[in-house]
Parts: sequence; structure tokens; C-alpha cells
Amino acid sequence: MIDLRPPAYTVGWLIAGLGAAMLIPWAVDTVYAPEARAGFLASALATFLFGAFLVISCANTSGQRYSLQQTFMLTSGVWIILPIFGGLPFLANPQSGNVVNAYFEAMSGLTTTGATIFTDLDALSPGVKLWRGMLQWFGGVGIIVFAMVFLPELRVGGMQIFRTEGFDTLGKILPRAVAIARSVFSIYLILTLACAVAYSIAGLGFFDAVVHAMTTLATGGFSNYDDSFASLGAAAEYVGVTFMLLASLPFVRYVQLAAFDGQPLLRDPQVRGFFIVIIMLVSALVLWRALFITADFEAAFRKALFNGVSVMTGTGFASDNYMLWGSFPVALLFFAGLIGGCAGSTTCSVKVFRYQLLFAAVRAQVKRLHVPHGVFHPRYAGQRVSDEVLSSVIAFFMVFLISLAVIAVLLGMTGLDMVTSISGAVAALCNIGPGLGPVIGPAGNYAALNDAAKWILAAAMLLGRLELMAVIVLFTRQFWRG
Repeated sequence: MIDLRPPAYTVGWLIAGLGAAMLIPWAVDTVYAPEARAGFLASALATFLFGAFLVISCANTSGQRYSLQQTFMLTSGVWIILPIFGGLPFLANPQSGNVVNAYFEAMSGLTTTGATIFTDLDALSPGVKLWRGMLQWFGGVGIIVFAMVFLPELRVGGMQIFRTEGFDTLGKILPRAVAIARSVFSIYLILTLACAVAYSIAGLGFFDAVVHAMTTLATGGFSNYDDSFASLGAAAEYVGVTFMLLASLPFVRYVQLAAFDGQPLLRDPQVRGFFIVIIMLVSALVLWRALFITADFEAAFRKALFNGVSVMTGTGFASDNYMLWGSFPVALLFFAGLIGGCAGSTTCSVKVFRYQLLFAAVRAQVKRLHVPHGVFHPRYAGQRVSDEVLSSVIAFFMVFLISLAVIAVLLGMTGLDMVTSISGAVAALCNIGPGLGPVIGPAGNYAALNDAAKWILAAAMLLGRLELMAVIVLFTRQFWRG
């Protein structure tokens, strides 16, 4: 029998912290929208008390070493339970109206997906807009720590290749998580502040600059406006691109850079691979727009750059309705969303390093076909890749494709059309946000979907954000016997 008290103790602290954080948007609404403040105060009180009760009831397990099963329970439990409480303030909003919508919006926020059920963002109170941004900001820093600490330890999807990188001397999992969180949080906060200042210089008001800075660094994509970045100006788009790219790089490299060691960043193969793909993607989009849409090269470049980076990094901002660009750009952006950024960043989807490992394995196999008696081993960053890592990566790709197919079929069974079902499955599982088509595309939202589809998509967001295996393992008999 797995002792759930140690992970419950940690989750309790996080719930209590979430409740305390709700006082910030409550204070904002107290000043600017007094009629909306009651929902935040009641939610903050209920959330904090529940978290405190959980901490007190499980306090006798404080400091215990986590087993493998307890670690899996903690990672999944955080992203399943926190959206329940994070969605409480949305229940008081008439645009949300029910538990399904509130949970969907909170799950989208904490998983930094960016899919929204709100149809009139302009009408939301400042507190609700700020809370949406805060949820994504919390989720962004949380996923960095999760990717740097837990995934390598749990050997999920080939992440064990980074197990000894940067923080290999820091003892147990939770002490390591705390130490890494301190290093990462300071860098994350500095980048967020820098982004907010840059947005302010680009012409955004203080409030918009802060909220968009939080959702940009989290590569989350929640905006304060229905048209996202379309009306924020060219300068804001360039600022957004800059910080989306910065948020897509491994944060361990920033920690090393802060220690005046820039070589690991320059030598990182996934960083080079990420920028190569970005350059190829944007170049193709720019050429298409310049030839078939507009003769204004700067506008063609800016729109292609912003929307291409936004989709590939899984941010989900939009400065134009790229569904109107033609079939080629739509197909290109669809597949770009299946790539993602670098491991150990706030980005989502498959991640560049997994494709690099897969191609390395294919290249080695092709060499064996040419020289049957030769000995060829896949290599990554100059090091031989173990069979365990390759097996994990191949298993990840197989589970990813199967999950994508199952989610799309389930969405189709709820009555959604094929484009909405397939693109919705990709948008949720890859935590991109907008899908394709008139319903959930860059000019739409998820409000019109039925409740069953929203539950399926919320589950897909969780599955994708936790790299599939960390959730799927909970449904195996061996896990509960172990």
C-alpha cells in the first residue's frame, strides 16, 4: 500500500500558497472592480484553509524520503488537484458559469496551454485577467523544476540523458527540487521583469505589460484581449518573439551562464537544432506571405516570425488569423506544433532533443545497412547514447502517436468535426492552445465545445504537460503492486 501522506503534505503547501496568491487579484479587483472581488476572497479563504488542513494532517511525514511511487503520485497530483482550486475564482464569473469551464480554464493555465473558454476577454475584471496570467506563470516555473528534477529521475521519455547535468550532487529529490527552484526562480523572475519593461517600452500599459510578460515567459499564451496581439503593435510582437525564444531554451543553461560559463549554451545541440528549425520555418512562411499575401516584406516577416515562433514554442499567441494564409502555411504550422522547444524550458510538445535522438538512431541503423559488420552507435552531444535512453524515446513517440489518435477519436465521438477533433487533440496534447478551423482556431476559442470534449481536452493537457509516461504509469497494475 502506497503511503499518500508525504505527497499530500507537499501538495498541501502548494494549495495553501495558491490560496495566498489569490489575494493579489482580490486586491486588484478591490481597487478597480469591487463588484468582482468577493469571488476571489471566498476562493482564497477556502483554498488556503484546505491546504493548511492537508499540511497539518500530514505533518508527521515531513522530511521523509520519497519512494518512486510517491514521486509519480506527487507529479500527477499537483497538476490534477491545483486546477480544482485555481478554477474557483472563475466560478463567480458569468462567462464561466460552471465547474467544467472553470476547471478547463485553470488546467489550461497551469499547464501553460492557453486554450480558453472566455468569449469576451475585454469584459473580464482586471483581477480575473491577472489571475489567468498568474496561473500560467506558476505553471511555467513549475514545469521547469519538474523537467529538471523529476523527469530525469523517473527516466521519462529519454530525459534521463540530462540526469547528471548541472545538479548531480544535490541529494534527495525534494531537497534538489528546492535548490533548483531557487536558482531557476531568480532567473525566471528577472526575465519576466525584463519582458514587462520591454513591453512597456513597446507601448503597452503597465497592467497589460505585466500580464503579457507572465504569459510570454511561461509560453502560455493567455492574453487580455480577444484578438491577442493583433492590436498591440509591431514593437510588442518583436518583444514577444524575443522572450518566447528565451523561454524556449534550457534554464539550466541560464544558471550556468549566471556562473559565467557560457560554453554549455553554445555547445548544446538541442539549442542549435531549435534555432535551425525556427529559421527554416520562418523563412518558408515569410517567402509564402511575400509571394502570395502581401508585398510589404516587413509585415510578412513580422507576422511569419511571431506566429511561427508562437506555435512552435506552444505559446499560442496570435497576431493574425493564419487560417487565412493558405493551406501550405496551415500545414506547416500544424507540424511545427508537434516539435516544441528545448527540454528544461517552459515549452511543451515533443521537444527538439527527442527528434535529434531519433534521427541519430536512424542514422546509425542506415550505416549498419551499408556496412553490416560495422559497429555504429547513436551519439548525442558527442556522447554515446545508451540503449535505455533510445528505448525511452521510441516508447515516448509510440505512446504520443497512440494518445493523439485516441484523443482525436474520442473528440470525434462527442460530435466535433474532423478538423476540430484532430487539431484540438494536437493543441491540447502539445499544450499549444489554439487549434485549427473556425471553432478553436486562432480567431476562435473553446467555449462552444460540449462538456465531454472539454473534459477530454483537459485530460489531454495534463497528459501532454507531464510527458505522457508520468501519468500513464499510474494506470498500470505493476505501479500499485510496487
